[in-house]
Amino acid sequence: MLKTACINPLIIETLSYCGHGDKVLIADGNYPLDSRSGSAKKVYLGITDGIPEVTQVLRVLKQIINIEKAEVMLPEDEHKPPIFKEFTEILDGIELNGLRRFNFYDACCEPSVRLAISTGEKRTYANILVTVGVA
Repeated sequence: MLKTACINPLIIETLSYCGHGDKVLIADGNYPLDSRSGSAKKVYLGITDGIPEVTQVLRVLKQIINIEKAEVMLPEDEHKPPIFKEFTEILDGIELNGLRRFNFYDACCEPSVRLAISTGEKRTYANILVTVGVA
């Protein structure tokens, strides 16, 4: 039995192949994961509304990998959803780089995105694309 922050075998396996500059998408339950995550390994964790939340998955990933950068999808009216504050707190103040919706979709389809995780998150704009840092 694994004694680590993450026990999902697909996530652990895929992260083991990641290197500096590779990316991981953690998406809310509304995100079109199949069509907007390119060739990334896809993991569907959502089991019901709100379970798990994107922030829960982010906290676990932060215990496994170093994160050097984070990108989020900006709302059309450019307001900052409350979840952005939570992301910043979890990431110890790493600045969030905002991308418009279709630019975010494009970024999530790049070959550097190695893992895409769908959650049961229901909050809007609760998608985050993190870049793996050095060990």
